[in-house]
Amino acid sequence: MFKKVTSIIVLIFITYTSFSQNNVNDYKYVIVPNTFEFLKEADKYRLNTLTKLLFEKYGFIALKEDETLPDDIISNSCLALKSDVLKESGVFNTKLKVQLKNCKGDIIFTSQLGQSREKKYQVAYTLALREAFNSFEVLNYSYKENPAILAYGASNTQANNDEIEKLKEEISQLKEEKEKATTEVKVLPKEDVHEPVEVAVTTSEIDDTPSILYAQEITNGFQLVDRTPKVIYRIKKTGMNNVFLVEGKQAIIYQLDANWILEYYENQKLKTKMLNIKF
Repeated sequence: MFKKVTSIIVLIFITYTSFSQNNVNDYKYVIVPNTFEFLKEADKYRLNTLTKLLFEKYGFIALKEDETLPDDIISNSCLALKSDVLKESGVFNTKLKVQLKNCKGDIIFTSQLGQSREKKYQVAYTLALREAFNSFEVLNYSYKENPAILAYGASNTQANNDEIEKLKEEISQLKEEKEKATTEVKVLPKEDVHEPVEVAVTTSEIDDTPSILYAQEITNGFQLVDRTPKVIYRIKKTGMNNVFLVEGKQAIIYQLDANWILEYYENQKLKTKMLNIKF
């Protein structure tokens, strides 16, 4: 009876491991956060750095979330798994486990619990994390392209290309409008001057009062904060240099000569605003 139960448990474990392996193998990258929730400080005890190194030890391409991401992740974020290290409560020992989620937030894999009875946090967390990562040795990870995940990126890429072409047209049109706006007013000879001549120099409403914003790098772009610091905009990279999509708004930010321009529509009117952005 004992042998029969043991065989069933082993079978369940092998099936679970095989299923998890196939899922994990679908993903090309693992993103490691700068801060784990239970520590609330970036790379405390060097645990985030150790996590990245352990993923690399077991064959993953691991990236910290503040690194410059490869082009294929930018066009298809679903190629990457997001990792996290979770702490479970324990009175006399430290317990950690590693979890992987896909771009939809589904849990793809959870490691075994790593434990340590060491009293020093630095040592305890290190030993517990290494033990938790023993689960990845069983996985024997090896990336294999999944057509479904790749197709998701292909559709996104086409959408991005369409958006980029649209931005190119809008920027070209805006440049033409500004060239017209800066056309010099011809000075009439004295004998022909009778009344001041008013010349319309703009075709869109422009706010020329620049605001000082500081760019802080985030995944796929930047967040622009003021001196408070308060997040004013979150902007995402596009396929064009110095052209960004504004998150949550039908707007773009781009560089025109030495200036940064925010452009958007309001009540069917094109509006532009000059920004002073410090990168």
